[in-house]
Amino acid sequence: MNPAWMRQLTGVIALEWKKTFLSRRGWWVYLLALGPVVLTFLHSLIRARNQGGHSLFQDTQIFAGMFELYFLRLGIFFGCLGIFSNLFRGEMLEKTLHYYFLTPMRRELLVVGKYLSGLIVALVLFVASTGLSFWLIGRHQGAAWSEFLQHGAGLSQMIWYMVVAALACVGYGAVFLVAGLFIRNPLIPAAVVMVWENLNPFLPSLLKKFSVIFYLKSLCPVQINVPPPLNVLVTDTDPASAWIAVPGLLVVAMLVLAYAAISARRVEISYGE
Repeated sequence: MNPAWMRQLTGVIALEWKKTFLSRRGWWVYLLALGPVVLTFLHSLIRARNQGGHSLFQDTQIFAGMFELYFLRLGIFFGCLGIFSNLFRGEMLEKTLHYYFLTPMRRELLVVGKYLSGLIVALVLFVASTGLSFWLIGRHQGAAWSEFLQHGAGLSQMIWYMVVAALACVGYGAVFLVAGLFIRNPLIPAAVVMVWENLNPFLPSLLKKFSVIFYLKSLCPVQINVPPPLNVLVTDTDPASAWIAVPGLLVVAMLVLAYAAISARRVEISYGE
């Protein structure tokens, strides 16, 4: 890459990640990331005082359900909506985007720089929240949980959950950056994407593969089943292998980002809309 482009890119990242972390509009994103940490801490605290009746296996199942139902479908989804859709939309609302457009910088670099800055924030918040929540949920098991983490499948499970959380940030981040750049109200496409993602278990096998959540769920180390009576509506589909899911999600995110970067050349500012 051209050295001047690299300096511009790093400059945008250095400026934007601080703005994103300190954004007044994004205070609720911190609550989304902090929520499961608080819940798992309380879970371990209460269970430590009430010994018995709760196995290590149950803790892993509880976290698997929380990760799929909360992290993937709510926490990371809406967290990325709040972070990435505001990267451009927030500048438009504050009437400051034209300052970037007046600088001698390629708009493709601006898009990539803003995306990477948002990704840094999302990864710090949600990957850390995932790892800490997993570590906390079984602390009441004492030595058994430490043994599970150090010599059992615990560490591998925690790493995979963190990898899936990171991939979710990469994929949803690219989608919501495009929404914030081109659509006046990003909540509309977010609602459409959310409905599609939540309908995934009930879709035909072919349609399931046109969804981010299908590949994220395929990578989860512990699978959970849809409870009855809804389980009769679920269609059986073999999960995607890691060799397909990981590169596939990264490629889709890069294609979406490339579309945004190229299309940004033609973006015109109209603060009066």
